[in-house]
Amino acid sequence: MATENISKQVDFSAVIEAWGQTGTFVKFAKTIDVPVGKMMHVEVDGKEILIANVEGKFYAVGDRCPHMNALLSKGTLNNSIVTCPRHFSSFDVITGKAISGNTQGLPVYQVKVDGNDLFIDR
Repeated sequence: MATENISKQVDFSAVIEAWGQTGTFVKFAKTIDVPVGKMMHVEVDGKEILIANVEGKFYAVGDRCPHMNALLSKGTLNNSIVTCPRHFSSFDVITGKAISGNTQGLPVYQVKVDGNDLFIDR
């Protein structure tokens, strides 16, 4: 099922100051900010990251397509596959592996859920 994306920028310096850190993990959102089948763009320490909710589980990968540098979060999410809005390369948000169009995969980041809070490994 293809879905639209959610655009949300997060200023992590403010997030870190307001919410603090948990080890190397930083709180960046609430689980309700990324509904099932949706994705969101965040920035952590200058890294652009796509957060996706696939069937109630949260995954994080690099948000730039390795081909033409487009924001993948502006593309479409179909189950666990995100498709680039520019040249339609596709990637699995669970593994970061390229599915079509580009052989280079995406960096993968660990996400933790604590109650209704989402944390990402910096």
